Amino acid sequence: MGFEGEMVRQLIPDFERANPGIRVEVQQLPVTAAHEKLLTAFAGDGLPDVCGLGNTWLAEFVELRAVAPLEPFLARTPTMPANDYFSGSWDTGVIGGHVYAVPWYVETRLPFYRKDILEASGVKQVPRTWAEWNDAMAAVKRHVGPDRYAIHLPLNEYEPLLNLAIQQPDPLLRDDGRYGNFRSAGFKRALTFYNDIFQKKWAPAFANTQIANVWNEFGRGFFTFYVNGPWNIAEFRKRLPQELEGKWGTMPLPGPDGPGASVAGGASFVVFEQSKHKDAAWKLVAYLSDPQVQVRFHALTGNLPPRRSAWAGSEALATDPFTLPFREQLERARPAPKVPEWERIAQELRIVGEQMVAGRYTVDEAAAELDRRADAILEKRRWMLDQHAAGGAR
Repeated sequence: MGFEGEMVRQLIPDFERANPGIRVEVQQLPVTAAHEKLLTAFAGDGLPDVCGLGNTWLAEFVELRAVAPLEPFLARTPTMPANDYFSGSWDTGVIGGHVYAVPWYVETRLPFYRKDILEASGVKQVPRTWAEWNDAMAAVKRHVGPDRYAIHLPLNEYEPLLNLAIQQPDPLLRDDGRYGNFRSAGFKRALTFYNDIFQKKWAPAFANTQIANVWNEFGRGFFTFYVNGPWNIAEFRKRLPQELEGKWGTMPLPGPDGPGASVAGGASFVVFEQSKHKDAAWKLVAYLSDPQVQVRFHALTGNLPPRRSAWAGSEALATDPFTLPFREQLERARPAPKVPEWERIAQELRIVGEQMVAGRYTVDEAAAELDRRADAILEKRRWMLDQHAAGGAR
């Protein structure tokens, strides 16, 4: 899908030379249309053999029994041990005790920040806890004044709030994904921290569409912290003025009591159950999962490898000061809830979070509203699970 579908073509000739009996046809899908196209292909028995699938889509295709369990393939592929993968990323492919996907590339989110503004604000070290981050944002706001901000948390994105919520011990859904768990103490703690940033005017109540672009605004110091993903390393390097070289960086995401967790994103390989070429498809998965090939793919795309051995075998990855915080963060990444409805619930998280920032809800009211909306979305899931349980009992 997307840019990766274009770049992966460059890796295929070497695979075909090593496997002369196999020819690979790459079909590139636009990200915005891929989900519908795959569901249509499933209904028409027209799925591909193998696919790089977004992690949050996996649960839906497992429910449809569209993807094959991978344990038999992994058992005969000792070059792909599970313990070489970041554990949170590997866990995104495990549903109901079975492995249905192996990570292809990974991403998570953490703060980009202006070193020079932190220093000018009197902040001596990069914050590692929420309390230290609060102190740093307060210091930055005092330094930059009323027309600039300490942090940008775009209101058109759910990811900043989700990454704070995933740090809590309470799950976001309860009872095997039957109900929302947003009234839990942990989620309300994250919601309070998030809301306070806006109420204290440390962050502008803006969407990304309401500013010129994040790179220019970051460069001119409109905000000092910006929580985003690894793809922006290349963008900031390219777009920031030369005089800011050495004056910005990336840092692990602070947590309630120390360096915190974040959401394990990215894409993973699946082999579809309809495939008549599963063995050949798995050979392609194993080739693209090779640490050296993953390093080549990183060079082509900037996407981060999911295997520790790929990081260890790449001097560029092992020494780049901008990617190293992502390497640390990936050790603490956790999967999002593994239910087909999760992306819809995540959008409600964004909507209710924005309404709370605008003053429509208190923290308690926002948490209750999120539970109400999540429970409505999960109604069919509850019915299906209950029917399955009743059938098993009979």
